[in-house]
Amino acid sequence: QMQLAESGGGLVQAGGSLRLSCAASGRTFARYTMGWFRQVPGKEREFVAAIMWSSGTLYYADSVKGRFTISRDNAKNTVYLQMNSLKLEDTAVYYCAADRFGNGREAGEYDYWGQGTQVTVSS
Repeated sequence: QMQLAESGGGLVQAGGSLRLSCAASGRTFARYTMGWFRQVPGKEREFVAAIMWSSGTLYYADSVKGRFTISRDNAKNTVYLQMNSLKLEDTAVYYCAADRFGNGREAGEYDYWGQGTQVTVSS
């Protein structure tokens, strides 16, 4: 089992920035692709970003490209999501997840999930 714990969410004004962190424990973090997803009530969980464990390749949803940056620190077993130029539509619960063998962009392929952290962007 792998345990994931997100932190860093909160309330921010539009145009502002937040950095989410996700601390992992229980498995070999470096061998897992790590991803961020988000969800708003009544909608499906949406892919935000992923960083592949083997190649380091980064993937982003079109809606966040140029504004969000995913990174990882394997020594600290932590993945980050730097969110800049936040928009009202970025308001959601953000989840980190770990994927051992998938392509990193499909929620159904992820093996472990955190509990989520709320991000609210106000006008």
